[in-house]
Amino acid sequence: MAWYRGATRMELQPESDAQPAIRPTQFIVHSIVAPWTAQRLHEYWKGSTLESHFGLGYEGDLAQYIGTETRADANAAANRRPDGTGAVSIETASNTEASDLWTDKQVEQLIRLGVWLHQHHGIPLRICRTHDDPGYGYHRLHREWAVSGTACPGDARVQQFRDVVFPGIVARARASSTPAPAAPPQEETMPHVLSESEPDGPTLTAGTWVELPAARDSAILRGPCVYDVAVGYRLLQTRADKGLRLRFVHVDIETRRRSRALEIDVPTRDRETYVHVSRRGALPAGQYLKVEALAEDGAVVAHRVLDGLYWPA
Repeated sequence: MAWYRGATRMELQPESDAQPAIRPTQFIVHSIVAPWTAQRLHEYWKGSTLESHFGLGYEGDLAQYIGTETRADANAAANRRPDGTGAVSIETASNTEASDLWTDKQVEQLIRLGVWLHQHHGIPLRICRTHDDPGYGYHRLHREWAVSGTACPGDARVQQFRDVVFPGIVARARASSTPAPAAPPQEETMPHVLSESEPDGPTLTAGTWVELPAARDSAILRGPCVYDVAVGYRLLQTRADKGLRLRFVHVDIETRRRSRALEIDVPTRDRETYVHVSRRGALPAGQYLKVEALAEDGAVVAHRVLDGLYWPA
């Protein structure tokens, strides 16, 4: 999951750990129809079945409740689509009629967050043309984003979004992407190589996520490091009509909290299946990298292979 450094972290549980991963492709702006602070929004979400990733008060107080690579539930069909993509959402303080403009402090925070989402997640600098088109938007822009329809965030803010907020995101994102003067050449850090192959492995119980050990260790890597790794498995007793999913997981060594990446659907064959998946990422200190598998009908791991590179941080 990803956390924006410009926001105060007020993590919602159990949603932050329990809800599935997404690949963020959209940013959707809401108004809460209440003059609440980001702290008050957090208290509200704790007792609700819905939530947004961020909350923004009138004074520019910005909080993040869920990592941007985890589903939040304020956007109906845009929360998480069948292909794993989804929207990042923000609730913003407003008057009780949702008729006011965003304050200057709110506008500044929306622009900064919009730029970060473009730079960090690659959300393209355009207003969403359809409900599943990557880009930026407001809640009422597409009916698929609201179960029963909505006027959110109100007429005044829709116009402000189009005239001020979105142009501000585009202008600042483009300005910050201007190439800097070339730095003097430096000696590149040489990566460490991973190359392991071992027979045998665990039995996958149908319908249960099972940790798959790396070839020579229960964990693939321990942080801090940057990595580019691939794992391969030979599975027996598979069926072509029964699915298999894999996911990479960052696990905190002390708390055992888990940050899960997007699930990968793996094609299966009758009797025997070869699996190969890869991931690039950064592993913080105090965490290790593992792989988990979910088989609809069970399977047996007959061989494990690990290849890749990593750079200690």
